[in-house]
Amino acid sequence: MMQAKQPEGRAALLHKKNGVRKLFAPASRRAFQDQGHPGRRSTDESRPRATEAARISAGERDALIAGLIAPSARLSSKYFYDSLGSRLFEAITRLPEYYPTRTEAAIFARHAGEIAQAAGTGSTLIDLGAGNCEKARALFGALRPAQYVAVDISADYLREALACLQHRHPEIAMTAIGVDMSAGLSLPPSVPAGKRLFFYPGSSIGNFMPEEAEDFLAGLRQQCDEDGGLLIGVDLVKDKSIIDAAYDDTLGVTAAFNLNALSHVNALLGSDFDLRDWRHCGFFDPELSRVEMHVETRLEVDVTWPGGARHFEAGERIHTENSYKYRLEDFSLMLQRAGFRNVRSWTDQRNWFAVCHASIR
Repeated sequence: MMQAKQPEGRAALLHKKNGVRKLFAPASRRAFQDQGHPGRRSTDESRPRATEAARISAGERDALIAGLIAPSARLSSKYFYDSLGSRLFEAITRLPEYYPTRTEAAIFARHAGEIAQAAGTGSTLIDLGAGNCEKARALFGALRPAQYVAVDISADYLREALACLQHRHPEIAMTAIGVDMSAGLSLPPSVPAGKRLFFYPGSSIGNFMPEEAEDFLAGLRQQCDEDGGLLIGVDLVKDKSIIDAAYDDTLGVTAAFNLNALSHVNALLGSDFDLRDWRHCGFFDPELSRVEMHVETRLEVDVTWPGGARHFEAGERIHTENSYKYRLEDFSLMLQRAGFRNVRSWTDQRNWFAVCHASIR
């Protein structure tokens, strides 16, 4: 899962069912439920408005349909992140099973001085997958950035978060960039070329295939001058039971997050996925060293969209996400192959998670 953030306030009561009920509207809460299915239901209530469907480009629409009609159906994990999906992920990071957020936060807290010494101060801090911006905010005191650039696919959610952050830190210049990084990252002229520190926490790098991850890191390297660098979080290989629980929590928030991707697709494509026809499936594959997330049909179902359709057999899946887990030595070598140097790393005491800094020279 993309970008593990550390929310406050709205998600603080998430451990309790009452907190979840207050956090999400009744129509959205259906995804938390796992109950028997009496048959096909009307999907009129989930039909998107024409203005929502118009937000997708022709090329993205074609790629989305190609994934849905592929022999092994798939969706890009970027479809998790509409406004509700971003809030659901914020909620996930507060769950007791989801160790990455609190483990990474503890590393930052314990080693902030050493990290600042390695990364330097006064940089342009470029937060990739910024979400609610809380992870970067927690480092402002140590890193003292001259400018903060928040990048996220969910533009509306990002602007809301950055407005609150700017009010709290008026001394730091701030810029919000809403962009799908899978299509490439292009920074505007308002972002200085010098002293860029790319910040990529939460092990979001694990959502790329390993060869794609290396290409992405090499692309970041190319956008840095000689005084630039990278500060990145990476989830490490550990016992399967620990990882499985993190991606299939007892409360069902991860299930809601996964199923909400279908709602987002409905809004973009004009399709008629009914969330009650589908269930969440998430597990760690030790041989591939990755978590896989899927949505799986509870029964035979036909899904339609303007100009097309697909029949799914009962138990058929749509692959929605991979999350690769690395051995620290392997990830350090990847950073070096991507063009970074002087890799330093900090881990928690159990070696579940690592934070790495790498420079250009």
